Amino acid sequence: MCLAVPGRVIEIMDEGDVSFRRGRVDFGGIRKDVNLAYVPEAEIGKYVLVHVGFAISVIDEAEAQRVFRYLEELGGLQEELGEIPQ
Repeated sequence: MCLAVPGRVIEIMDEGDVSFRRGRVDFGGIRKDVNLAYVPEAEIGKYVLVHVGFAISVIDEAEAQRVFRYLEELGGLQEELGEIPQ
């Protein structure tokens, strides 16, 4: 399954060139470095939708929480991030 997962931006790195802008994103406790080139409006504390390491849009917190609940119900969040539930 291939889907986009919401996460909260907790740090922004490489502020210089927008095409190489990266950030550290928290996915409900799992933190990953993500390319932010497609979402120049992303800021620390905002939620982004991430697909294969690229943030593809900024979403509001209510939408992110709704998707987190849905993914938890499916058990898909850990699987999508590379950690298979036992």
